[in-house]
Parts: sequence; structure tokens; C-alpha cells
Amino acid sequence: MQPYFFPYIGYFQLMNAVDKFVVYDNIQYTKKGWINRNRILVNGTDEYITVPLKKDSDYLDVRDRYLADTWDNYRGNLINKISGCYRKAPYFTEAFKIVEQCLIFEDLNLFRFVFNSLMKVKEYLNIKTSLSVSSSIPINHELKGEEKVIAICVNQSAETYINPIGGMELYSREAFKDQGINLQFLKANPITYPQFDGFVPWLSIVDVLMFNSREEINLHLKNFNLEP
Repeated sequence: MQPYFFPYIGYFQLMNAVDKFVVYDNIQYTKKGWINRNRILVNGTDEYITVPLKKDSDYLDVRDRYLADTWDNYRGNLINKISGCYRKAPYFTEAFKIVEQCLIFEDLNLFRFVFNSLMKVKEYLNIKTSLSVSSSIPINHELKGEEKVIAICVNQSAETYINPIGGMELYSREAFKDQGINLQFLKANPITYPQFDGFVPWLSIVDVLMFNSREEINLHLKNFNLEP
């Protein structure tokens, strides 16, 4: 998977469902994706929060991008915004500690910054899955798409590869089967929980942490179906 900034709960459902979870660092950064932005609840509606990046080539990998020089000032505003939006949420105290720890991480490298936040949330939710960085796996990293995924699976001796349901059109069961790998897709079931007023679905994990206990989140992590 790509490294996403405070991703929605489906990302952590997938992480929790597998034995090994590989995070891409040597993959091209994409604008308007989820690598450095996500959505939180602001006055009853969804609003984007973004980690600003230093201007650079659009063709660089995620591991070669860096946070903007203005991040030190922007970070304080972002912390205050999240605090202001959620301070009355039932699990604000414990959840905000994790969010703040992620945002005050001092490394300005985009991949390391996001990877650290994934690790912090993973630990808070007691997800035992091991996380690996793609560039550390000895394969031909010139491969792209499905071929690269299969190469990683083969190197890691995978018997099953699980991908989010959105990738159903991207991968061939036959190509995986030829390598002795069972391809499955994870489809998150509708997840609801009390917010302040009404409900806005599929927001950042930040929203989930603020309104749910760890025990409740662990139940949500199992609320999915695997499509063969």
C-alpha cells in the first residue's frame, strides 16, 4: 500500500487482517491522493487537512519528497484546528496524545513522517502485524503495478495477497495463481458511530479515534468481508 496520512479505518482493517504489510516508499508521489492529506469533521461536515510539501518535481518518489519549510508554523495551526474540532469528543484526551505525537515528529522527509504516524496508530490499536518498507525488499524495483506486487509477494513467500476492494479491476487472479498466490479483496462494511450530530462516514482515522474506545475500534477493524 501507499503511505497515507491518517488514513480511513479501511486501511487499518487491511493492516490488521494480514501477517505482513508492505508500505511503498519507492513509488511516485501523486497529487490529490491521500499521501499528505485527509478529511476530518469540522462543524458537522468533512474538511481536508493537509501536510504542505516543499515544491519539487512531480516525478519524485514519496521517499524523495519533503515537508515545506513552513511546516513548523503550519503544524501548530493544524494541531490547534484538530484540538478545536474534537475537544468535546468522548475519547479526545487519549486520542489527541497520539495525533499530537505524530504531528510533532521532527523528520521532514515525507515518507518517514507518514510511516511514523502509521506506526503510532498501529501501536495504539495494538495491531500486531509487521510493517515493511518496499525498498528494503530485494526485488527488481523497476517493475510496476501488478508485476511489482507479485514480486514482493513471491519474495515474502506469501500464500495470499489481500488488496482493498477498489483494486479489483487492477489485478488478475490468474497472474497471482500462476505464482501459487491466492488473491482476495477486502471490502469494508458500513461503519457508523456517534459523532456530535449526524454522521459523516469514512473520515480519517483521527475521527474514529476521537469517538471510539480502543475496544470499539478493534470491533470495527473486523467489520469487513473478503471477496474471493
